[in-house]
Amino acid sequence: MQAFRIQVPDKKIVPALVDKINNLTKPKGSLGRLEELAVQIGTIQQTLSPRLEKPQNIIFAADHGIVKEGVSFSAPEVTAQAIPNFLKGGAGINMFCRQHHFDLKIVDCGVNFDFNGLPGLIDRKIRKGTRNYLYEAAMTEEEFDRAIAIGAEMVDLVYSEGTNIISFGEMGIANTSSSSLWMTYLTGISLEQCVGAGSGLDKTGISHKYNVLKRSMENYTGDSSVPDVLRYFGGYEMVAAVGAMLRAAELRMIILIDGFIMTNCLLAAQKLYPAVMEYCIFGHQGDEVGHKLVLDYLGARALLHLDLRLGEGTGAICAFPIIDSAVRMINEMNDFKKAAVTKYFD
Repeated sequence: MQAFRIQVPDKKIVPALVDKINNLTKPKGSLGRLEELAVQIGTIQQTLSPRLEKPQNIIFAADHGIVKEGVSFSAPEVTAQAIPNFLKGGAGINMFCRQHHFDLKIVDCGVNFDFNGLPGLIDRKIRKGTRNYLYEAAMTEEEFDRAIAIGAEMVDLVYSEGTNIISFGEMGIANTSSSSLWMTYLTGISLEQCVGAGSGLDKTGISHKYNVLKRSMENYTGDSSVPDVLRYFGGYEMVAAVGAMLRAAELRMIILIDGFIMTNCLLAAQKLYPAVMEYCIFGHQGDEVGHKLVLDYLGARALLHLDLRLGEGTGAICAFPIIDSAVRMINEMNDFKKAAVTKYFD
């Protein structure tokens, strides 16, 4: 696995950011979370006048071998079927990207289908889906390293295009199963609390999913290190997202975190490089049962709680206008002196 140099942003600028915000024409602290976001973004960018430049969302797509065990409500072929819909602009993520002026990139890391040079699709296929981790590791060490590198490569691409704020999404049937296993191993939260409905399982389906994942844990023979857990139970799209988050933090980009799957990818990234958290803004708390638990474990507060569970980056992009408001606040509001308004607090 490639190494990353992620630095905690210099906090010396924080008092100046707070002072600027406190002198805007409003009661002190009256814009709440917006003020916190402005301080965080200003600290990341090391400026009193932060900017959001060319936001982009990257969807990593891949299939999971564990899908053969009936752990998902959706059919295995849905991963491949979703790709043309993304590229034609007909998915939920496309609508949100258009609404909030995000560019969108779709990356095939390991979909079980031959797209034959489909226009607009970035082809980085490692393999046609991971192996079934009920019986063996999902990927080899070499494949794991390739997935990390793909994520980093995609971030380098958008960074070269002028992007400084980025979100990530995923497409991969059964990836809530892999996320649940990452979550239980990396947090110590019981597997039962980590397993939810995914794309729509009923109580019987959730019970079956839990039993399959429990058996997978019982069959695991690895060393329980973070890289080994990620490799054994992960998906190519999930590992690529981990690499992408780490590279984005290394480049001092603002990272918008989406739902259950992407939060568990951030959990994995944080276990490898704790400083990645400094660059993250959590878009929403989703409807998947374990999402609140993993957010609480990370000490994270989501901006929205709309019971979303679509994935693809949709919840992160829904939260973007709040982040935009925070930046506009610190840049566009007058201070008391310029507005000729009496400052009525110390």
